[in-house]
Amino acid sequence: MIQRYDSDLQAKSLSLSLSRQRTEDNEPRTGEPTFPRASKLPVPGTEPSRRGLTASSTPTTSRPLSDDRLTPPHDPDNSRDAIKRVSSPEVSFPQSTVDDGLVPAIDAQSNASNGDWHNPALSNVDADEADADADRGFVPVLRNRNFLALWSGQVFSQMADKVYLVLVIALVANQFQAAGQTISGWVSAIMIAFTIPAVLFGSVAGVFVDRWSKKGVLVSTNLLRGALVLAMPPLLWISKDWGLVAGLPVGFYILLGLTFLVSTLTQFFAPAEQSVMPLIVERHRLLSANSLYTMTMMASVIVGFAVGEPLLGFADTVARSLGGGLDIGKEIAVGGCYAIAGLLLLFLRTGEKTKSPDHEFPHVWEDLRDGLLYLKEHDRVRSALIQLVILFSIFAALSVLAVRMAEVIPGLKSSQFGFLLAAGGVGMAGGATILGQMGQHFSHRRLNLYGSLGVAASLVGLAIFTQQLWIALILTMLLGLFGAMVAIPMQTTIQAETPDQMRGKVFGLQNNVINIALTLPLALAGVAETILGLQTVFLGLAAIAIAGGLLTWYISGTGKEK
Repeated sequence: MIQRYDSDLQAKSLSLSLSRQRTEDNEPRTGEPTFPRASKLPVPGTEPSRRGLTASSTPTTSRPLSDDRLTPPHDPDNSRDAIKRVSSPEVSFPQSTVDDGLVPAIDAQSNASNGDWHNPALSNVDADEADADADRGFVPVLRNRNFLALWSGQVFSQMADKVYLVLVIALVANQFQAAGQTISGWVSAIMIAFTIPAVLFGSVAGVFVDRWSKKGVLVSTNLLRGALVLAMPPLLWISKDWGLVAGLPVGFYILLGLTFLVSTLTQFFAPAEQSVMPLIVERHRLLSANSLYTMTMMASVIVGFAVGEPLLGFADTVARSLGGGLDIGKEIAVGGCYAIAGLLLLFLRTGEKTKSPDHEFPHVWEDLRDGLLYLKEHDRVRSALIQLVILFSIFAALSVLAVRMAEVIPGLKSSQFGFLLAAGGVGMAGGATILGQMGQHFSHRRLNLYGSLGVAASLVGLAIFTQQLWIALILTMLLGLFGAMVAIPMQTTIQAETPDQMRGKVFGLQNNVINIALTLPLALAGVAETILGLQTVFLGLAAIAIAGGLLTWYISGTGKEK
């Protein structure tokens, strides 16, 4: 028995000696990975049993790992308590080293034939980067069926919006304008009826959008607008013999009322449309989705204002040939576009939670206050909104200054200012295309700064080359391109950083603030040009663009979200 005790004592002493030698040895064991600043851990199938180790014991590469706690012989970082019990073939590392990035979070697997390690997390990095590159652009967005339904509805809705004003002006010219009378007074009344709902109901509409089904709002507003447009011919026909009220035909009052209602419904449609986008599009694809939306909007502006009248004339010709001489093709075309948009949006699936109808009307003003408080407490959203207001104010001023530019540019008439505006629309569509394909490589903050500087440079160029047609067209196109670099990232920022329950309020406030802000440049740009001159006004707008870009750059870089 004494001999057996001595033998056991010698074996334990030898085991302790081997353990110390292995701890002090800097050479890794066969098949054992090493990680910086992390304790060495045994590799599955290479760690000899810690119990009963004798002088003749040798590591065996084919032995499976038992369900014992993996404890390295020397643990200077006191991490052995963090090592979890695992089953073969997985190894668990101390969570602190994983969180610090010292040890990659992997599922270690041992190759029985050669002891090689397989690391799925690290081997998939290149594949993930390749997938991310393939995931950018318009194609992945258009594969989203819900976005395709929303975008298709927007195509018809935007087209109807832009052609609607052409339709109303045509109705005024055909039915109410007297011979030798200017049409400007009639058009001004129509524009006022179209603008008042934006000022009165923009914010309130956003509150109700948050309370109601956004899909329901999108579908119903389009169908109702289509019904109002289709109701124009019978209502105007019925009222044509009703005489005058305050010197104006009753039919014109009906036209003003219908325009007011169409614009009111648009105030509900706009925030619902913006609020739905983050519900159906992944956050990393929002920039591409908004770029596609901007392209569609610019295309509708160009088509609506440039070829709207010929399209309506063609619709009238078709209607007369099919309907026995009825001159209702224009109304059918515009109302039909609204109706088609509503039907397409029926295929939209937003994944919204159903809201209880018993709390729809109360606390409207409190909700408005909540929206304002949200903007006050969230610097990046507020700065993005301010930047959009500045940008659209500059564009509103340009819509007035373009008339004066066309007047002073040789080869153009003041009535041909639309060529300059169309060039800006083409530039914005081009900028939206570039952003949709490449914008994900840059931060929204950086895109906004570059865009603001580009807008300012384009305005300075217009101040210098005010009488060169082709240079003015190119500069206006660049102005639209750089404007897209500001508008799309800022709109995407608001969408991405605003929670679902606040989006309607925020987008309602956005539409309201922008519509109110647009009235100042429209009223002041012409007066400023008369007093200061075209070049001075352009330079002033350039200074405003730079100031807005730098302010947003500073706020988005230093502001804290609460």
